[in-house]
Amino acid sequence: MDREWNDNQPIYRQLRDRVVAMILDGVLQEGDPLPSVRNVAAEYRVNPLTVLKSYQELVDDGLVEKRRGLGMFVNAGARKLLLQGERQKFLAEDWPRIKETIHRLGLTPEELLNGANRPISKKETKER
Repeated sequence: MDREWNDNQPIYRQLRDRVVAMILDGVLQEGDPLPSVRNVAAEYRVNPLTVLKSYQELVDDGLVEKRRGLGMFVNAGARKLLLQGERQKFLAEDWPRIKETIHRLGLTPEELLNGANRPISKKETKER
């Protein structure tokens, strides 16, 4: 997990989002244990209650289950559930803005595909 925090969102929410990304990326599989609250708190120098709050959101969302005395584990179907939610969120929030930009720039599907498949030059990297 990344150790940098941004000021736009509470830390517990950022921790939750990092675990979600780990599930979506396959780093955490169904049945895998989450890192312990104490370890995460120590590693990221945050209050254990902050970590616990982020983990509780995952439990509330049905992505993780608590096993008394054992810890928290990724639920079966968590990745599938997340993919559905993330796809809907992308289509509702991100896609309209991207579509508008494509339209404004007059990009064709061929240009989009060619642009996505070509490597970025060093010059373009410096310009960013």
